[in-house]
Amino acid sequence: MKYLLLIYNDDTLVDALPAGRADAMMRDCFNHADALRGQGALLESQQLEAPSTAKTVRIRGGRTSIVDGPFAETKEMLGGYNIIEAPTLEDAVRIAAAFPWTETGCVEVRPIRDIAAVRQRVGADEEPA
Repeated sequence: MKYLLLIYNDDTLVDALPAGRADAMMRDCFNHADALRGQGALLESQQLEAPSTAKTVRIRGGRTSIVDGPFAETKEMLGGYNIIEAPTLEDAVRIAAAFPWTETGCVEVRPIRDIAAVRQRVGADEEPA
């Protein structure tokens, strides 16, 4: 089964780390990702630009609103994601717990729904190859 690992960080905690620690954590993260990729468990990994570069789009009552940055009432902002393959949710959680960013934020583990099965269920055309 595929799982999405959403990496959240609290910039105040990252900024409070001793000099060089954030870079060491990033190296650990790359090493961990490389090991997972070598095992066939890591399918995709990306880091996001700063939240200040984001735009949030909503349409309510036919009106479109575009707001600078993410709309979240939390200190932890989405910083990146990983798509992994794991036999069980417990295995996915074990993989997530090994990422260093659990020290300065959290890693949310979400199963990825089989979109082909949803397409079939709702009678949508097959996705083009």
